[in-house]
Amino acid sequence: MKLTFIAATVLAASSLWSLPLMAQVQSGPSASGSVPPAASNPAAATPAPVVNPIEVAGVKYEGNAEVAGQRLVLNGAGIRYKAIFKVYTAGLYLSARANTPEGVLANNGPKRLHIQMLRDIDGEELGKLFTKGMEQNATPQEFANAINGVLRMAEIFTQKKKLNTGESFGVDYIPGTGTVVFVNGKLMPGEPIKEAAFFNLLLKIWLGKSPADNGLKTALLGGK
Repeated sequence: MKLTFIAATVLAASSLWSLPLMAQVQSGPSASGSVPPAASNPAAATPAPVVNPIEVAGVKYEGNAEVAGQRLVLNGAGIRYKAIFKVYTAGLYLSARANTPEGVLANNGPKRLHIQMLRDIDGEELGKLFTKGMEQNATPQEFANAINGVLRMAEIFTQKKKLNTGESFGVDYIPGTGTVVFVNGKLMPGEPIKEAAFFNLLLKIWLGKSPADNGLKTALLGGK
């Protein structure tokens, strides 16, 4: 499946999808915010330890966050560079820390990825970059299976038009519900992305075999 075909499909789909559906979660997070329980915990888990916050390029990432009623721990946070320019910071929250991509992807509990912009970027361009990143880190079958989520993400950023310096977006995975997206702490209208594999495919943009930034990959896995 070629990127040009997917990009064309994304643009066509985004022009048709204009009727928001009832949101599944009613409040949105900041880097330290929380999402109310949307589904019961599928299995009892040891609570994540309370850890200290860290600061990355002036952006504070709290050591813990809450998703679906479960306390998560900051696995790592870092900076996305393009050439010498800082583009955004990213922080990854998990129910238990993992220092390998395989460990992160095998975690079936709630997860959160929070990104804060350090430069202005066109929303449609960002959506295309995410689509490309997912395609580069997936088999054709994996990408095809996640196409609904890919289109949904592209639609969100096409509608947003532009993300300015200081603005943020977050993506939460809630077991039993799916993936939900927040922009500046506000839940985006529409049904959650229900395909369980989509969130992991999204994470592969940064943790896959062809990551957007090798330094950021190391940071999200808890390295320096």
